Amino acid sequence: MCDERTNQEEQTFLSRQKGLTRREFGMLGAGITLSIMLPPIANAQNVVEQDVKIDMAEGAADGYFVHPASGRHAAVIIWPDIMGIRPAFRAMGKRLAQSGYSVLVVNPYYRTVTGQVTPDGKSFGDPETRAMLMPHARSLSPLTAVSDGKDYVSWLDSQASVDTTRMIGTTGYCMTGSYVMRLAAAIPARIGAGGSFHGGGLVTDADDSPHLLAPKIKAGLLIAIAENDDEKEPDTKHVLRASLGSAKVDAEIEVYEGTLHGWCPPDSRVYNEAMAEKAWSELLALFEKELA
Repeated sequence: MCDERTNQEEQTFLSRQKGLTRREFGMLGAGITLSIMLPPIANAQNVVEQDVKIDMAEGAADGYFVHPASGRHAAVIIWPDIMGIRPAFRAMGKRLAQSGYSVLVVNPYYRTVTGQVTPDGKSFGDPETRAMLMPHARSLSPLTAVSDGKDYVSWLDSQASVDTTRMIGTTGYCMTGSYVMRLAAAIPARIGAGGSFHGGGLVTDADDSPHLLAPKIKAGLLIAIAENDDEKEPDTKHVLRASLGSAKVDAEIEVYEGTLHGWCPPDSRVYNEAMAEKAWSELLALFEKELA
């Protein structure tokens, strides 16, 4: 959940990192983003990468599709955070493909922009970046999340590298963390696993709050909560456990110690490699179990 308090906590974190200011960190980020390095994985498979255009109900969506060079594999949809599709999420998608999945990294803002929205090294904490992003974010809704998700699933099921006998996985970050639950509820016959990382809006007062969709969900879930998000909304984890538990959804709901909102993407200013790797390992275990 990106808000002013989140921005203030990010700035406090940055000020402790050898005295870096927001501007200095941004300049550093701009220099390293294009060479993002994630920890290597064992037995990485050779992969094929391509930029794709997908016919959607509301236009053509651009995305990044990466899969092992041979064979058919379970598919995974990666929804980026509020900053949109960019090198960090391409790197995450490629890494997942190297683990044996056919991965589609989507541009959630395809209705309003093609490709990367913000320059490398920028952060949601920058006022000018927020002003640039919000019109795109406002183009999305629970309805677009589901309609887009269904179109992505249909496209993936038509790809030669996708094994349609296996269930599909999906991951969401920040504002798209709720998309994981919404899509799992909308297509229970195809979505077999979902990971929500520092996701916002999982429990709301709305009639269509994601936690109320629990009876429709058949997928296994990993819900990884940032520690500072939990401090702001400590009841969320309890409501999720109660609703998913009563619906007999196999869900792991965990607050990740020492993390700030946005800790998973490697280009995040609050990236926490140790906890991001823990989340990644738990996601792979979930996929291995539910997408077999």
